[in-house]
Amino acid sequence: MAIIAAINLGFVLFDLSYVPWRTFYFRNLPKLTQVYDPVKGIEPHRDTQNYLQVVNRLQNQISNTGLQSSQVKATLEDLKNLSVEMIEENPFASASKSGTLEKIKNRMRAHIGDDSAKEAFRIFWSQEYLSKQSFTKEIGFFARNIKPLIASNYYRRIGENGEYIDRFWLYDLPIVLLFTLDLIVRSYFIKRRHSSFSWLNAILWHWYDAIFLIPAWRWLRIIPVAFRLDKAQLLKLHGLRRQIEQGIVANFAEEITQMVVIRVIDQTQQSIHNGDLTRWLKQSRSVNTYVDINNINEIEAISGIVVKATVHQVLPKIQPEIVALLRHSIDSALNQSPIYRNLHSLPGMGEMQTQLSEKLATEITTNLHKALVSAVEDPVAAQLSSRLIQRFGESLGDEIQRKKILTEIQSLLFDFLEEVKINYVQRLSQEDMEQILEKTRQLKNQVSVPAVVKQNSTLVEMRKIK
Repeated sequence: MAIIAAINLGFVLFDLSYVPWRTFYFRNLPKLTQVYDPVKGIEPHRDTQNYLQVVNRLQNQISNTGLQSSQVKATLEDLKNLSVEMIEENPFASASKSGTLEKIKNRMRAHIGDDSAKEAFRIFWSQEYLSKQSFTKEIGFFARNIKPLIASNYYRRIGENGEYIDRFWLYDLPIVLLFTLDLIVRSYFIKRRHSSFSWLNAILWHWYDAIFLIPAWRWLRIIPVAFRLDKAQLLKLHGLRRQIEQGIVANFAEEITQMVVIRVIDQTQQSIHNGDLTRWLKQSRSVNTYVDINNINEIEAISGIVVKATVHQVLPKIQPEIVALLRHSIDSALNQSPIYRNLHSLPGMGEMQTQLSEKLATEITTNLHKALVSAVEDPVAAQLSSRLIQRFGESLGDEIQRKKILTEIQSLLFDFLEEVKINYVQRLSQEDMEQILEKTRQLKNQVSVPAVVKQNSTLVEMRKIK
């Protein structure tokens, strides 16, 4: 089916190019135009066709009766009149080939050396001129330079619907019916495999094949043809598909990220504007819209866990480092004292300094650790600490709730969030989302490569065991 689709696409592209490139096909593949002209409703234009028939009659008359006969004279007069009519009526306009007529006029003017195309044709089709210049030579010029341009003109018939006749659909109909049947059969099996799918969902599974059913814009068939050739591994489109997907995802990622961030900032600004900051400071749970699902202050609980872990597990492990730091600090402080510098010169003072610093640092660290352990394990100390923190928060909240301070804080927060929103969106727009996606893909590849290597190693080991 992929090969058939590709052949059909080539036929479609040829049909689309036929009318614009008919002159090329007419000059290089004349038998092709004889076969395909009826498909597009094209037939020779009667005026230009009659002109060439009169020229052929002239040649036959000269061969039979000579150039100076009365029959030849009458035929030359007919050609003069037909030349003037061709220039004035422009039979090439209906086929959008007025440029061809201009070529004919320019070539005849250049050949005769007259600025008037009508006069140039009158001179060319005269017994005096043809006798003087040699009829064989002049008719050869006409056959090489003028006749092919006149013969390329055509008339395209118009149907009763007011559009140009185009019978291509008759030749395309069997292909459309074939791919329609293929789409129905494939959708049927997809629907059987996925019972929850509707017929529409099953058809959309291969949405690109539906393009074959569109009577217009047949050039869009390049999409299903590309998909089919890629699936049949006749065309490598992985890189192109990755670039297209990356571009689409990058656009969506940028838009969605902007929407989410701006929405969060707007919601925060709206909360500040509605006075949620004031209600939060007042700790009024009756009017607070914040939902508590477990009646636990999570921040307080997390802080307690962190403090206990720090006091009981972390500090004992880092006690040697703390002692070394304190000892260094004590030594530095003693060395800066003028009195100690004078005593340092006495025998034994250096060793005594080291012992003193070591003992003092150890005592400070041990006592500090014991104090922290006692504070954590002592319920009275914990209650006093909690009361201190609570009182500090209440006092700070009462002070902030003063109208002047609260208004100033709300205004500054609102402006700060607005600045964040503007600067973030601007920075996000300047960032290359495709670079971010490329980095993500590289990270995925780095993760997948070791997995593949490990899997291959396992297979090799299993083969060895066998």
